[in-house]
Amino acid sequence: MQLFEETSERFRSRRAKIGIVGLGYAGLPLACSYAEAGFHVVGFDIDALKVQAISRGQSYIRHIDRERIDRLVRAGVLTATVNFAQLALCDAAIICVPTPLAEGRVPDLNFVIETTKTIAKYLHRGQLVVLESTTYPGTTDEVLLPILVESGLRVGEDFFLAFSPEREDPANREFNTRTIPKIVGGVTPNCLQVASAAYGEVVERVVPVSSARVAEAAKLLENIYRCVNIAMINELKLLFERMNIDTWQVVKAASTKPFGFTPFYPGPGLGGHCIPIDPFYLSWKARQYDFQTRFIELAGEINSALPGHVVDRVASALNLQGKALKGTNILLIGVAYKPDVDDVRESPALAIIKLLHSRLARVCYHDPLVPRLRSRHLDHEMSSVDLTVEVVQAVDAVVIVTNHSSIDYDLIVSNANLIVDTRNATASCRAVKDNVSQA
Repeated sequence: MQLFEETSERFRSRRAKIGIVGLGYAGLPLACSYAEAGFHVVGFDIDALKVQAISRGQSYIRHIDRERIDRLVRAGVLTATVNFAQLALCDAAIICVPTPLAEGRVPDLNFVIETTKTIAKYLHRGQLVVLESTTYPGTTDEVLLPILVESGLRVGEDFFLAFSPEREDPANREFNTRTIPKIVGGVTPNCLQVASAAYGEVVERVVPVSSARVAEAAKLLENIYRCVNIAMINELKLLFERMNIDTWQVVKAASTKPFGFTPFYPGPGLGGHCIPIDPFYLSWKARQYDFQTRFIELAGEINSALPGHVVDRVASALNLQGKALKGTNILLIGVAYKPDVDDVRESPALAIIKLLHSRLARVCYHDPLVPRLRSRHLDHEMSSVDLTVEVVQAVDAVVIVTNHSSIDYDLIVSNANLIVDTRNATASCRAVKDNVSQA
């Protein structure tokens, strides 16, 4: 039996030890899913606080239950460490580290490169290496492979390399790691077989594709599709406002078409790690082929301008009440990037707060899922205030940025002097909504 067959069988029999590098919003649920499937999983992270939390059976991500972590740790199937030398004992090293943008919207692969260099130190025969971090087509072949072959091992024969994009959607109650189809692209046919065997034991459906590049491009297409369509509906909302047309009614009406239409909804801007960032990985790569991705660039311009539009709407609404934005007290409702999660990465709330501060407004926020707000985009740390009648009545304007389901919108509508609603969250309120302005 050849090595790739032996390795595949090791995964199918669940005797393999799985290493997950990066225990964030993608890595931690994947680690839990492998452990629940009967694998011994080791999670690796440079953040000692995350490692300590897991070792105590605690979760630092809201939608991943503490009981789930505690059960797996107590069973001995999930451990975490900052000691990357333990990669030498793993049959798989799955990379789930951030891929941010540097200045000028240039891909920053430092986390991926450094992780791959670390894995290369402990690479051994029969080991599978998979990149899950979203990146541009060619990264697995052009960046990871040259680093790993410096070990002297041959890809597809001695070790196996693949790309399989993470598709996590925090707080989605319909789909989870196990039920979301898993795209897998190998650098060689043997790599594809081994990676498919590894994922086949933990997800319901593996979707094999012909190469790592196809898998990398598929992930970008998913996010670009959303980015462009969200930009389109946001641009149309600006037009419909001038035409005195309710955008939300338009979308609702169009959604009754049972074919050929997918609804997208306007908002204050894009957030999360994927949609605001990933499209520009392809845009950057396209320039190497003397190609301009005009849809991506235009969508980026529209979406990045939305926080400024929200602040302008706040200023205009205040002006109608005879108030200037300077010196007013503004309460933001929700700072997470989407409803019912505690993730603030690239949240439009951060840009809105920064712009309000620049125009000398005083800003506070309420978010039951984000008790403290820290970000490189802000000058100082902020803490969530309680949502009370007294707090709402004391501010000059309330800006609804994230429509968490637990927020008491009737309390806000009944007591606010002015509301700027970017999410149509107040549409179903029982209270009279004369004080609500859409944005």
